[in-house]
Order: sequence, then C-alpha cells, then structure tokens
Amino acid sequence: MNLAIVILNYNGRHHLESYIENIIANSEGHDVIIADNASTDDSIAYIKTFNAIQLIEISSNLGYAGGYNEALKRIQGKYDYYLLLNSDIEVAENWISPLLEAMKDQKVAACQPKIKSLEQNDFFEHAGASGGYIDKNYFPFCRGRIFSEVEKDEDQYNSSQYITWTSGAAMLIRSKVFHQAEGFDSDFFAHMEEIDLCIRLGHKGYEFKVVPNSIVYHLGGGTLPYNSPQKIYLNFRNSLFMITKNHKGLLIPMLFKRMCIDGIAAYKFLFEGKFLFFWKVFLAHIALYQNFRTLLKKRAKLKADRTPILKYHGNILSSFFIERRKVFSKLNKRLIKR
Repeated sequence: MNLAIVILNYNGRHHLESYIENIIANSEGHDVIIADNASTDDSIAYIKTFNAIQLIEISSNLGYAGGYNEALKRIQGKYDYYLLLNSDIEVAENWISPLLEAMKDQKVAACQPKIKSLEQNDFFEHAGASGGYIDKNYFPFCRGRIFSEVEKDEDQYNSSQYITWTSGAAMLIRSKVFHQAEGFDSDFFAHMEEIDLCIRLGHKGYEFKVVPNSIVYHLGGGTLPYNSPQKIYLNFRNSLFMITKNHKGLLIPMLFKRMCIDGIAAYKFLFEGKFLFFWKVFLAHIALYQNFRTLLKKRAKLKADRTPILKYHGNILSSFFIERRKVFSKLNKRLIKR
C-alpha cells in the first residue's frame, strides 16, 4: 500500500532534531515528507540535511488546516494513504502495520494509534488519547481524557473501537476520501479541524477507528501551549463554526445553548482572574457573527449528507461535573450510538 507520512512544520527545528530520526527509523518503506509552513527559523536548512526526507515549502503560514491542504494538494494522486503526524511525536516500533490493517475495512475513512504522553509514558496524551468522541452538544472528549482529566494507561482502552473522530496529531486517512471532502476547512486555521472533517465524512457514511496496538508518544502543545489564550480563542470559535456547518437538527436552538454554556465558561475565567481568556471567548462569539453567512453557505452544501454519526448522546458536562464520571470507563456506554 502506497503511503506518505506527512509532517507539518512551523519553526519546529527543535522538535525535528528530537524526533525525526526516530520516525525515519521506524517508517522504512514509506516516504517521509515534511511540509514547511513558512518557518522563520532554520528548519528548512536542517531538513535538507536528510536524504530520506522530501521537502514541500509553503510560502506563508497557512496554519494546520491550510498547510496540510496545500501540502497534500501537491502530492495528490501519488499515494493511497496519508499519515498525518505532528512534529513533536516519537513513534514505537511497528506502528504503521496495525493502522493499515484497520484500513482493510473500506468503510473506514481514517484511523489513529493510541496516543500516549511523551513526558509521562504511562499516561495518555490530551490530544487524542485512545480515540475521540463528541457529546450531544458537540463537546469533544476521548477514551483516556475528558476535559483536563487525563488517565493513566493501564490497558483499559486496548480494544480497537469505532470512534467519532481521529486525532490530527497522528491520523491515517485515505487520500481519495480526504480530497473528495475538499480536505480540512482552512477557515479553522488550527484546532478542531480534524473533528470537523470526521463529522463531515461521518455524515457521508464513513467510519473511524482507534487502533491501540499502534502506539505513538506525543509531547503536546508544540505550537501553542494548552493554556494559550490563542488556543482558547481557536477552540471556542472553531467549535461554533463546526456546529453551524454540521448540526443536522434545528441550528439556532443548538447555537444558543452552546453560546450560553460558553458564557458560563467565560465568566468562570473572569472570576478566576483570567481576563484575557474571558476576552478570547467574547472574540470567538464575535467571529461567529462575522462569518455566519459564509458558514450557512457551507452548511447548505453539506445538507444532503444525512447519515447519523456515532456520538455520546449524553451531556459530558453533567456526566463529568455533576455525576462525577471523570473517566471514560465510568460513562454510560449505551449512550454511545448513532
């Protein structure tokens, strides 16, 4: 099977120095491509010292979504699969074969490995853990991570399962499916674009899987720290963008509910003295109003895709904060359905 490992880089020479040799050593037989998102450090000079790496130079920083769209457009038609990989990841031996095995099911559009913490190897990593879901209000969570509660990996999520979304930190996706869906939504720039893509493809009838016998270790926060105000802005904004495009029920009540919940979160930030976080949530809502007409046009294009997606039909906020179900294994699994 023809596969390209594609790593998006932006000012990440320090990550490449730490992890690229590990990736090359454990990816024999597959092309390794680094797409540079107009880095201003000396990443490109460093990449050119490796004969085993193909380099794609992008003329401006298009973010995760736009950067990958541009890079994959340039290699379109050459590969059956793209393995999208963050630059701050270390891979285990034989990490690719189990992922390819899962793709023998033609309904599976994409899959991901188990993603563990590079700094604490016995814990899951925030961005993907052992497979992602959304709840009825479109809040994302994972097997192994709900909100900020990250679990220790004690083999409790070692079964391969169908999931709602695969992590953009390490995602194997069919190239034809990626391009048929017109890739990531570049308006997201970064964060949650992989969830949006998986929901769009899910509504077309595709499936997604986590394959825990493939393991990678993720540093996390390599481009933006998890407590970055800009990350707060992108996550709140892109979540509203995703709902507007993809929600199949009545849109205005859903948006009103989510924006009220966002408001509660914003005032919590304010009471904690995190004034910039409060402001970023406000700006995220302003961005929804500014882009609402464009989002409705995108929604109209996706209207015909009606297959129900796999999701948690409960409220993860009440499950976590009120019922105190702080780990995935404590959730009511009967609520995970189409």
